[in-house]
Amino acid sequence: MADVDQDRRKFLTVATGATAAVGAAFVASPFVASWGLSERAKALGAPVSVDLSKIEVGQMITVVWRKQPIYIFKRTPAIVAGLVANDPKLKDPKSKESDQPAYATNESRARRDDIAVLIATCTHLGCLPKQHFDPGDAELGADWPGGFRCPCHGSRFDMAGRVFNGSPASVNLRVPPYSYPTDTTLLIGQDDAAQGAA
Repeated sequence: MADVDQDRRKFLTVATGATAAVGAAFVASPFVASWGLSERAKALGAPVSVDLSKIEVGQMITVVWRKQPIYIFKRTPAIVAGLVANDPKLKDPKSKESDQPAYATNESRARRDDIAVLIATCTHLGCLPKQHFDPGDAELGADWPGGFRCPCHGSRFDMAGRVFNGSPASVNLRVPPYSYPTDTTLLIGQDDAAQGAA
């Protein structure tokens, strides 16, 4: 009986095992990928997760949920403190006639004062209001406190999405359902109020 080359046998065993593992990974990858949410599911309303740690104070980002743009921005304590001063100039300062979850029926229209989450379509005819965060903006006048202005028909909203008097829009920007699974994670489209969360 011929001697068996043990080194060659080990090499062939390892090479065959590695090839089988690579092949199994290629075969399994489409199945694993199919477990994620499809674009159709996302469009129909699957929750959208946002990492808040990447947003600076004063910065705004836009994400898409249910084919709708969502504005998310971090407000400074000064902005939050100044919201009450806008009340006499607003159509619906207490958001009684506007569309938002119960936990956003407050001065800042939010679960957390520092984070604003708004559906970014004007409540007049659905245009996209533009950011004009600087108080005293030259385009909007020296008494402008900061907020949004719709380029289509001129509706103006404050930093909580509340509509100013004299705007064609009759109600405030809408607030989507959302929750905070962690301090730095915002989940748009999943409302945990049913479980008794604040």
